[in-house]
Amino acid sequence: MARFDFSGKVALIAGASRGIGESVAHGLAQHGATVICASRKIEPCEKVAEDIRSNGGKASARIVHLGDIESHTNSVAEIMEEFGRLDYLVNNGATNPYYGPAHQAEEWAYDKTMEVNLKGPYFLSAAAIPAMMKNGGGAIVNVASVDGIQPGLGRVIYGMTKAGLINMTKGMAKEYGDHGIRVNALLPGFTDTKIAAALKEDPKMQAYMDNNLAIKRMAQPEEMVGAVMYMLSDEASYFTGQGMVVDGGAII
Repeated sequence: MARFDFSGKVALIAGASRGIGESVAHGLAQHGATVICASRKIEPCEKVAEDIRSNGGKASARIVHLGDIESHTNSVAEIMEEFGRLDYLVNNGATNPYYGPAHQAEEWAYDKTMEVNLKGPYFLSAAAIPAMMKNGGGAIVNVASVDGIQPGLGRVIYGMTKAGLINMTKGMAKEYGDHGIRVNALLPGFTDTKIAAALKEDPKMQAYMDNNLAIKRMAQPEEMVGAVMYMLSDEASYFTGQGMVVDGGAII
């Protein structure tokens, strides 16, 4: 397990206030990383950071609004000033304000989904990459979705953003590999997070799980942690530009 030792490393987790981001923050801290928990609202991130510290880990909280590019650059600059390095970025923040027929989606829902799910990770990565270069490299994990490769009913816009995020992952991996920066994506399936609340309440989802999943239940956020930790770790030193599917067998 020595190669999963993140001691001395600094990780920025966007969307760390709950769900997969919160679980990843705890996992990295348990393995020695200094974790910066970030989201649009500081209070829930402070709570996550306090929970980590109370368990002996190192964590702080910052506001990072995925739709505000200035907050990206300011946060990375503050991290570099305080810690002198940034080794890992996990782009976990996402939204899905509209669930329904594609032709009935309103423009505001389209714009909001694109802003948070695609524009945000792009520009936060753009802010983080120069900081990683100063330390000789780093790793980025973008939390996408199986919807990015197999669109789901009622969430066309969401799937479009995740497909774009997967392509962004491949493009940045190719562009920054020579700088020692690896970029990969996590593709979760049906996971028990706030963003999946509408799906969880849909009575058809039980039939979906029974008929389409090899593991016939929804995932818990902590079940994504191992995959993210692997992609960030030195164990994945030759692993880049990939999308790791963790979906209970949905796409098979």
